Amino acid sequence: MNKTELVNAIAAQANLTKVDAKAALDATLSAIAGALAEGDKVALIGFGTFAVSEKGARTGINPRTKETIKIAARKVVKFKAGAELADKVK
Repeated sequence: MNKTELVNAIAAQANLTKVDAKAALDATLSAIAGALAEGDKVALIGFGTFAVSEKGARTGINPRTKETIKIAARKVVKFKAGAELADKVK
């Protein structure tokens, strides 16, 4: 499912126009991204939790040249599915 299909599904289920559904989805995604950028955790009960995690610096190997390279530390977004979502997927 891509974003357009998700907007169509939201519009159908919530009796909204596609324009309103797109605006609601964009606002939701923006709010989640903003909270994660500030280092907050976003917990949607029954759906899951989005959190920022830090990966430390490490050494890796360039597969083409076989020489070692340094991989810098970085932040990544992690998602852990909630119990209700996990049960629906099973």
